[in-house]
Amino acid sequence: MDGCILASAENQGTAMKILRAFKTELDLNNAQRTACIRHAGAARYAYNWGLARKIAAHQTGQKTPTAIDLHRELVVLKQAELAWMYEVSKCAPEEALRNLDRAFDHFFRRAKAKKAGQFTGKVGYPRWKSKKHGRGSFRLTGRIHVFDRYIQLPRLGRLRLKERGYLPISGARILNATVSERAGRWFVAIQVEVDIPDPVPAAKPVAGVDLGLKALATVSDGTVKPNPRALARNLRKIKRLQRAVSRKTKGSANRRKAAQRLARAHLRVANIRQNALHQATTPLAKTKSAIGVEDLNVSGMLTNHALARAVADVGLGEFRRQLEYKARWYGCRV
Repeated sequence: MDGCILASAENQGTAMKILRAFKTELDLNNAQRTACIRHAGAARYAYNWGLARKIAAHQTGQKTPTAIDLHRELVVLKQAELAWMYEVSKCAPEEALRNLDRAFDHFFRRAKAKKAGQFTGKVGYPRWKSKKHGRGSFRLTGRIHVFDRYIQLPRLGRLRLKERGYLPISGARILNATVSERAGRWFVAIQVEVDIPDPVPAAKPVAGVDLGLKALATVSDGTVKPNPRALARNLRKIKRLQRAVSRKTKGSANRRKAAQRLARAHLRVANIRQNALHQATTPLAKTKSAIGVEDLNVSGMLTNHALARAVADVGLGEFRRQLEYKARWYGCRV
């Protein structure tokens, strides 16, 4: 599964340093699955505990504690009340508190923009982490090693990979690894720093791209990128699975099984959409010197109840995001 994300790039003479992420599925045994669940639970507990502390401080007019402040408090709590946290890597709660810091930075920025009249949406505190939509995720740093069939993570040891030879083994500096669960399947995403050659200017054509609902993208050279309509084609099955969940007794094993089937259906839809977007954006970035894309107000389009589902099914915002970072890799201008 391709999870390539450009985080930053800087010119270094003949090479360009970029941050890139690779995501693939794990093949865990029962003991490893239990260990991952514990790590995700520790990360979720630290995030929610830190969120409560930050909200209480903000509402009383006090200075909101930083991730470092909260971590010091958490260390004391671990020694007194949270001894179970010693069973997991210290990175899981630490990184969760860093994520909380970033979430509050976004909250303060939106609140400031709202006060200045530059933001019209709702401004609220970051949301609480819950097991309602899955076990969650956790991030690890430190000594991370990638092998052909395995990845070695702190405290978790060697975890088997379902894809062979996909993660970079050499030529990249691994910064961190994020383990996440979705629909009962566990994934690992590693963020690496790599050097790629500066794109060489070439005589490539210029193209305009028209995004739409019938076709995902229509290029000015006549190429049409089809829209797989992933949700529309699977909506009938998803509705049936949702009815099956609602008919089961809350808290029962049958309800959990039905919810797992529904989650797998949603994951399949997301994978089909993501694959189509990658298939459409990569050839464009590689073969064009400049690409013109219309600046769509996707948020405004989603307020139209007649079109909202179809617009969300296409993934217009994700198309532009992928096109922009891939264009920087291949010397194209958007």
